[in-house]
Amino acid sequence: MLKFDEMYTRLPLEGSPVRAHYEAYARWLARQPADVMKARREEAEMIFRRVGITFAVYGAKDEDGSGTERLIPFDLIPRIIPAHEWQTMEKGLVQRVTALNRFIHDVYHGQDIIRAGVIPAEQILNNAQFRSVMMGVDVPNNIYSQIAGIDIVRAPNASGEGEYYVLEDNLRVPSGVSYMLEDRKMMMRLFPDLFSQHRVAPVAHYPDLLLETLRASAPPATAEPTVVVLTPGMYNSAYFEHAFLAQQMGVELVEGQDLVVKDDFVWMRTTRGLKRVDVIYRRVDDDFLDPQVFRPNSTLGCAGLMSAYRAGNVAICNAVGTGVADDKSIYPYVPKMIEFYLGEKPILNNVPTYMCRNQDELQYTLDNLKDLVVKEVHGAGGYGMLVGPASTKAEIEEFRAAVLANPSGYIAQPTLSLSSCPTFVESGIAPRHIDLRPFVLSGKTVQMVPGGLTRVALKEGSLVVNSSQGGGTKDTWILEV
Repeated sequence: MLKFDEMYTRLPLEGSPVRAHYEAYARWLARQPADVMKARREEAEMIFRRVGITFAVYGAKDEDGSGTERLIPFDLIPRIIPAHEWQTMEKGLVQRVTALNRFIHDVYHGQDIIRAGVIPAEQILNNAQFRSVMMGVDVPNNIYSQIAGIDIVRAPNASGEGEYYVLEDNLRVPSGVSYMLEDRKMMMRLFPDLFSQHRVAPVAHYPDLLLETLRASAPPATAEPTVVVLTPGMYNSAYFEHAFLAQQMGVELVEGQDLVVKDDFVWMRTTRGLKRVDVIYRRVDDDFLDPQVFRPNSTLGCAGLMSAYRAGNVAICNAVGTGVADDKSIYPYVPKMIEFYLGEKPILNNVPTYMCRNQDELQYTLDNLKDLVVKEVHGAGGYGMLVGPASTKAEIEEFRAAVLANPSGYIAQPTLSLSSCPTFVESGIAPRHIDLRPFVLSGKTVQMVPGGLTRVALKEGSLVVNSSQGGGTKDTWILEV
């Protein structure tokens, strides 16, 4: 299988020429003693632990039976992307997110894409993330996913050059941006000299752009909108991020019990009495937002919230029902969406995908399970998936039975040889597979900071980068021209 490394022109790393945009960094790295790098890594771990940058892993238990809070491993070697590559990627991301927002609006209004026969009606209307309560609901600027996390991978094409692909669209409550920001702060703290030698585009202004985007989503008549971050609470895996972003934006972090709905307006309880809320940046899934509409036993949301929302008196970001566009069964249709809504060819390609709901594609998948990655359409976080080449015969047969029992619940893709990046591991510097999650903000315009969260699969040979599966993170440098 062909391989592509971000820093070196070939593998193994030793003795291989360095790509042009990594040359200055490679010279610097060659001068760093291993014990100094090890000390820097330990310093970073100590600081992250002190600040409380942890990730709760559901289902995992410590020896005493309690749940585990893990530090997401941070790697000292950055992933560097030259300006011209980022410019193309940025254009592709703007195009893709614009089309996805058009699609969600269409789904809950005219449903032109269904009537045109581009996507089968049952794929949308029977989708577990379709919310009939959103039919006919108008949202500010017709934007449904104000914050999108688009997962991008790079893999070698036939000529061995690296090509970018979109692996997944995260349009509901995408997480990880706090790690992007904290990784950059850590790199600047540990290696300030590097930033005087490289023109690295800044990312620290992301909270300002996020607040600007949220304010732009407020109900039209609101002059000075009050924004809050709604969290499920401190036991949520991404609670650090919720608190971090609220603090960085200078807005209140609230739980469902802090909110109350009166006369179709949402109010926040404060020590000075009730204060009206105009924009809710929610980090709570649809099903838990309003016990009067969704799960009646939910204590994470606020009763009556959907009534205020449908009346146009509060904005919820991301909008209720956005999940219909990031389901893995909808992903194969995104290139067609771009052509349908924008009249353009996709700038960023999808990974080739087999939909097991189609008989011929199901048969191909079953015949080639050992070579494919098979995913549950509603799965997330690296769960509910089979990586054929890394699975035992028993695991493959178990997955075969699951796919046969519910073909429409699965898609399959070729096992891409994800690009690698040199990573500082116990044995020294070694290649590890990576992906990239840029964060795209859609308000009155579509904008993003240059970069994103690079996730790294720390286990040798592993293709699973998710934090919940033991993955780590790297700082992502976009070099300015």
